[in-house]
Amino acid sequence: MGPVPRERYNAKARQATAGGSKKRRKVKQTTLVGDNAQDADPNALFHTPKTKEEKELDRKEKLRQELTAQSESKWTSKRKKRLEKYIDKKLKKEERVTLFEKLSQSQAQLPSSIHLQSSSTLGTGKSITHQDLLDRQENKEIRRAIEGRSGKRKRHEGLYGIIEADADEDSTEDEKGSSIEAGEMAEHSPKPPAAQSVVGSALARNPDGTVIAPKLRARSQSKKTAFASWKTKTKKATAVESDTSFDSSDSAYDSTDDDEWTGINHQKDNADDDSEEDEEDAGEEQSEEDSDCLEGENTPPKPEKSLGFKDWATKQLNAAKGYDPSPSTQNSPPSASNMAAKPPPAKKQKIGGSNTLEMRGPLGEDLKLPSTSFAQQLYNTPTSPATGNKKASGFSRRFISVSRPDEVQESRLMLPVVAEEQPIMEAVLLNPVVVVCGETGSGKTTQIPQFLYEAGFGSPGSENPGMIGITQPRRVAAMSMASRVAQELLLTSSKVSYQIRYDATVSPTTSIKFMTDGVLLRELATDFLLTKYSVIIIDEAHERSMNTDILIGVLSRVLKLREELWKEGKEGAKPLRVIIMSATLRVSDFASNTTLFSTPPPVINVAARQHPVTVHFNRRTVSDYVTEAIKKTTKIHTRLPPGGILIFLTGQNEIQGVCRKLEVRFGFKAIEERKRQRAARSASRIFGVDNDTLTEPNLRRIGAAQADVEAEDIDLGEKQADDVAFDVDGDEEEDPDALDSDEEGILNEELGIDVDESETPMHVVPLYSLLPSDKQMLVFQPPPHGHRLVVIATNVAETSLTIPNIRYVVDCGRAKERRYDATNGIQTFQVAWISKASAAQRAGRAGRTGPGHCYRLYSSALFEHHFDQFSKPEILRMPIEGIVLQMKGMHIDAVVNFPFPTPPNRINLQKAEKVLQYLGALNKIGQITELGKTMSFFPLSPRFSRMLVSGQQHKCLPYVIAIVSALSVGDPFLHEEALISSAESEGEDEAEELRHLTSASARAKEALRLRRKQFFASQHTHSSLGGFTSDIFRILSVVGAYEYAGGGTQFCASHFVRSKAMEEIHKLRAQISHIFQTNFPGTDAGFVPNLNPPSNLQIKVLRQLLTAAFIDQVAVRRDRIDKSAASGVQYASAQGVAYKALGITEDVFIHPSSVLFKISPPEYLIFNEVVRTSQIWIKGLTVINPVWLSSLGKSSLCTFSKPTKNSAGVPMVIPHFGPDGWELPPIDAEMSSK
Repeated sequence: MGPVPRERYNAKARQATAGGSKKRRKVKQTTLVGDNAQDADPNALFHTPKTKEEKELDRKEKLRQELTAQSESKWTSKRKKRLEKYIDKKLKKEERVTLFEKLSQSQAQLPSSIHLQSSSTLGTGKSITHQDLLDRQENKEIRRAIEGRSGKRKRHEGLYGIIEADADEDSTEDEKGSSIEAGEMAEHSPKPPAAQSVVGSALARNPDGTVIAPKLRARSQSKKTAFASWKTKTKKATAVESDTSFDSSDSAYDSTDDDEWTGINHQKDNADDDSEEDEEDAGEEQSEEDSDCLEGENTPPKPEKSLGFKDWATKQLNAAKGYDPSPSTQNSPPSASNMAAKPPPAKKQKIGGSNTLEMRGPLGEDLKLPSTSFAQQLYNTPTSPATGNKKASGFSRRFISVSRPDEVQESRLMLPVVAEEQPIMEAVLLNPVVVVCGETGSGKTTQIPQFLYEAGFGSPGSENPGMIGITQPRRVAAMSMASRVAQELLLTSSKVSYQIRYDATVSPTTSIKFMTDGVLLRELATDFLLTKYSVIIIDEAHERSMNTDILIGVLSRVLKLREELWKEGKEGAKPLRVIIMSATLRVSDFASNTTLFSTPPPVINVAARQHPVTVHFNRRTVSDYVTEAIKKTTKIHTRLPPGGILIFLTGQNEIQGVCRKLEVRFGFKAIEERKRQRAARSASRIFGVDNDTLTEPNLRRIGAAQADVEAEDIDLGEKQADDVAFDVDGDEEEDPDALDSDEEGILNEELGIDVDESETPMHVVPLYSLLPSDKQMLVFQPPPHGHRLVVIATNVAETSLTIPNIRYVVDCGRAKERRYDATNGIQTFQVAWISKASAAQRAGRAGRTGPGHCYRLYSSALFEHHFDQFSKPEILRMPIEGIVLQMKGMHIDAVVNFPFPTPPNRINLQKAEKVLQYLGALNKIGQITELGKTMSFFPLSPRFSRMLVSGQQHKCLPYVIAIVSALSVGDPFLHEEALISSAESEGEDEAEELRHLTSASARAKEALRLRRKQFFASQHTHSSLGGFTSDIFRILSVVGAYEYAGGGTQFCASHFVRSKAMEEIHKLRAQISHIFQTNFPGTDAGFVPNLNPPSNLQIKVLRQLLTAAFIDQVAVRRDRIDKSAASGVQYASAQGVAYKALGITEDVFIHPSSVLFKISPPEYLIFNEVVRTSQIWIKGLTVINPVWLSSLGKSSLCTFSKPTKNSAGVPMVIPHFGPDGWELPPIDAEMSSK
């Protein structure tokens, strides 16, 4: 027994610890435990743990010592560096092994990734997961097994063994390099152990330590194994892990130089052996798991893969052999000999999946399809619309392959609409109505019909065999677009055709048809369902013409009827599609109008081929916009870089005046004359010629650099009193680039400085609707070399035409519009402000070929506060009796309920129906009469149709057709203002008469006098037809003379008529004659070149026909019905004589251009047109007999008094005409009762 240990001082207190009783109890327990053990040595050393860096250094040093001891050769510096590199690499690999082991342990319980989708299929609409790939591969292997071939590779056939259910853990491995197909066989076929890659040794493990079975993926058969040393052998499994397990995948640290370490070759060999052992170990564990799957009842069944095809094939083979398999053998794999007995059926697209195809959008998002019958047709299982039975095959689609020339293809690819072909065609195929917005120049008019043609529209045998119809508001556009599309598609005019009012190239083989909107309206009257068409394109819908609005409203109903017939399965019924194309974003009247389209159609915006355009406003808005436009154009021409100038004005007279002024100043002749004068002045200074020979204006013009200006002499000017927007413009900041320095111009004029001089001549070209076609085409031709193109146009150049090489636009901000007052029928031509949309269209003309500038001759304040967003539709500005008659003819009785894009005013509708009742086209309850049905055959105004229907008496039909054609086209005569321009182009005869005059001004004045004399002589000649009683007979006379002379420009020049108008009158005569012969067989329309003048009887009948057509447009001299006025006054001429017109409260006057203006004013007359300028003028006059009014208007406009006998005892009645009760001459009472 040893000595008693000495107790420390205050030992009990030292054993106490701060805290509660719980901690003291724990200390006591610890002390008791310590009593059983040996007492701890109080002098023991404390070991501080090493840091991570120190451990790394120790490992490096230990490894370095081992490697150094193995080598006996001399250590050089190079070998030492390589050794250090190898050690770093070795340690990093070991760290990675440890890291992967930790990851495999932490992620062992995570779900499998077999149902994840590959990122390569995102956005393709094919959602394929790894499970789907395995199912497909399994199906492939089963089919091969049934057909008697197990796979493509036959090298190792017969080397596979069947793993028994009670196989030992150390079971052998037949082959490590076996193909992947054998590893993917299902439970029904023998499955050999698959060789696991070396990489898998550090991956996830089960809780018991075994490696999780790898998910095998299909690999390419042509890919060779990475190691040629893998052979068919058997080796004892080992649990030792290799240090180089990641050699094959550690590309980030592999280096050819570093692995050439001679001192560790045996180490690398050992690593290879370890790697092979790991592979064998993994393969055995995999075989254990595979064998466990075959144990049957002892192991709970795992979820099997979908083998629907294999089960079906097995049943078919069993049925062929004539026996019913038992349940125990039902799941056993059939023999190969039986499998090959019967060929399998056709392979399905997806095994075990649903029949419907899952559609995905971009990046896998849900694809939302419109709820239309077209979407169901394209994406659902095809079914018969009538029976609902599924069809054996889908709808037959036909696609046309088009080969275009290289130059056409290059220019086509530059169009913005080509980039939008996919969304446009998808929208067309999925929706009955599509709205396409694209500015002029985007290519929508020429390319969208080609998209449809290539997709099979218009091709016999396709889903949509009907024609592709494209409507245009103008005839020139229809003809030119048909020619362009035919050129691009390399098709003939019989395949890509056009049809306008006077001409057509349509054939039975036509696929694409361009036409005016009026032509399609006429076809609706005979074929309301438009069975010839599969798609209708309404172009230029932003212009909102009357025909376009009516056409869209009718098509909205035709769409529904065609779709209903197609759903019912009616034979030959196909759906109709409509595409509305607009150059602006004014589509709310179409897209948001639920009355028009119950489901809002999709709107596709096409980016314009637009370069940036800088807009410059004037500081003040002046009233004389014509002079301001000339000033602005002059500054642009003299100060800015080259580029075409487009000037927007309101009418023909303004355009011709500006053309003359610009030609005088910047024409080629004017610039050459100025050069000659400057040369003469320089010669005078050199040779001492007297300066008095020079004219005064030439003396005053000096260069801008030659004038001295003091600051006190500058007059800043004041605001002009004639500013039309003086109270609107306000004080705005001056735009230095707007060329708007008025004070500078006044100062330069006072000092005689001509800063706006240029040596570059202008090539001035006018453009307006009445200009002949050959002169209109001059705007598309390049100007002469060294000239600047200047185009002066009306609003025709806004959207209808795209003029090339325009970089500067001068916008006056005004346009001349025809406005109609429905209450009194007065039409006025007013110069009014345009809309903001029109201003944007005008500015866009400058950005077609490059960056441009738009100079607006009005202030920004006026533009923002007084310009409408869009212009009013034409249906609100024009009489609509022709449209109402057409709709009544199509059995649309309730015109008020018609789905107009913009409904007309109720007053306009009532006025139109009242006019049709006056003409006899409608009865008193608003239903169409037989006369109205006949009138609806003609594409004319109801008044002119009324004349044609009644014009067959006394062989007057040829004259009626000529009159109606001329009135439909318009007045063909040149006005007196046009004589100024025609006098400049004097003929040879006039040149002979003016040869004696030497002064240029005197020659011009005399030429104008001679032209005026010829003009009035021609007017007098044609006015003599009918005894100077009708303006319409004057037009009839010139039409007959034109036909008799065979037409030609020479006739038009000598008779002062417009050649373009005369050509249209000739074509319209031919068309109306053809309509008569078609609808009224046996009728002689009298379309002959030699049209003899009408007789006196025929003149009288023609006047009566005119009275019947304009029965509600009668004017009577005011003193004739005004009881207070003096009666019996004789007038020498009609100038200043007031008339009262039916339905107009104000006084009206005969227009100065009328035949009746210079003669004694008649009492009663009819008029064709009412125009308001300074006064209310009536035009197109014809003298009538008031007795005709009582007989022609007795059903609607005349009332009669009680019969009274005259002096002869004959009962007479006094008729009263119109709402004011104008008293007419008495007539026989029997005539009033008939």
